[in-house]
Amino acid sequence: QVQLVESGGGLVQAGGSLRLSCAASGRTFSSYVMGWFRQAPGKEREFVAAIMWSVGSTTYADSVKGRFTISRDNAQNTVYLEMNSLKPEDTAIYYCNARNVASGGDYWGQGTQVTVSS
Repeated sequence: QVQLVESGGGLVQAGGSLRLSCAASGRTFSSYVMGWFRQAPGKEREFVAAIMWSVGSTTYADSVKGRFTISRDNAQNTVYLEMNSLKPEDTAIYYCNARNVASGGDYWGQGTQVTVSS
């Protein structure tokens, strides 16, 4: 069974940085796309960034391009989201997602809160 555990959220001032981690277990993730999504109060969950585990190719939402970087550590089975130049509008619960591109299996972590003060 796939387990995803996020950590690294917190309170930061605008312009600051945070690094989120997603520890993944229960599978070999070479056939997975790992992603970060976020949900702000009163809004729908939205895509932030994704990385194809096998080759490391990445994609980003326009709102975070140039500020956020997604990466993965094969040895640690962990996916990171480095967030720089944070804005108050980045405030949300951030969720880690694992999607098996072959089977369509889709898994979510419990989320971690990021709050950016102005």
